[in-house]
Amino acid sequence: MTTAELNAEVLRNLSIVAEDENLLKRVAKYLRRVVAEKQKDTTLMTEEEFFSRVEEAEEQYRQGQFTTLKPGESVEDMLKRSGYDV
Repeated sequence: MTTAELNAEVLRNLSIVAEDENLLKRVAKYLRRVVAEKQKDTTLMTEEEFFSRVEEAEEQYRQGQFTTLKPGESVEDMLKRSGYDV
């Protein structure tokens, strides 16, 4: 489902919820919680942030800045070799 389709679905559902004050309060409470989670979790990102990171990674790859697994090596071993604290 595209972002535009999701937006349309959310707006359609909100138009129904907007007629019921109790439902609207529940939705507002839920949205506050979702927004708070987004602000706490640095792994969540927008579509634009995601594609920006992909482009950055592609550029690093073109410049030869990447690490590969050696034969018989685990991902954890490769990450440790690359300087990550695993």
